[in-house]
Amino acid sequence: MRLIIFGPPGVGKGTLSARVVQKYGIPHISSGNIIREIVATGDKYASEAKPYLEKGLLVPDRIIIDLIEHRLRQKDCDNGYILDGFPRTVEQARFLAKRLGKNGRQINHVLNLQASEKTIIERLSGRRMCKKCDAIYHLENIPPKVPGKCDQCGGELFQREDDKPETIKKRISVYNEQTKPLIQYYRNKKLIRNIDTNEPLDEIYADVDKALSS
Repeated sequence: MRLIIFGPPGVGKGTLSARVVQKYGIPHISSGNIIREIVATGDKYASEAKPYLEKGLLVPDRIIIDLIEHRLRQKDCDNGYILDGFPRTVEQARFLAKRLGKNGRQINHVLNLQASEKTIIERLSGRRMCKKCDAIYHLENIPPKVPGKCDQCGGELFQREDDKPETIKKRISVYNEQTKPLIQYYRNKKLIRNIDTNEPLDEIYADVDKALSS
């Protein structure tokens, strides 16, 4: 299965991806995590990508396409994957279609996750991540057993700069301006499955399972 999880920041892509990974045994490829790792480790793109990340802007296509291309060549992607945060522009989507077409493959589903702006801001401003293993928590919805500590590895939890309210609003604005055209792009290909993430988590999971089995 080759799946794209699509939607504005804070809509729950990471949480739902974790469930799909567990059920289908395919890797979760997050463009955001790839970029943050590059910035943290000082990769060749680090200095160029960092200002975009800090301001909540999209990293230029030429950088993210190169990084995703490299990731998709790895062996664990042979039987499928979940793309989270890529593509974010129509140009990126066309690149992906061209690459897959060379191997006689295609994207099977595109989950279009939807939520109100109020819900997104509440989710992101309360989100905390583990510095060691990137596990995701929420101060109200998914709190750690020990405040400030990861349940899985004991690592320190922190709030990302791009999860602060002023940056969140900018990220939503960028999404609305640059990424929403992808909805129409994939709707034309009859791949879109809309998922309302304002609902309780169990209902969201049920909707996702139904969409992927259709």
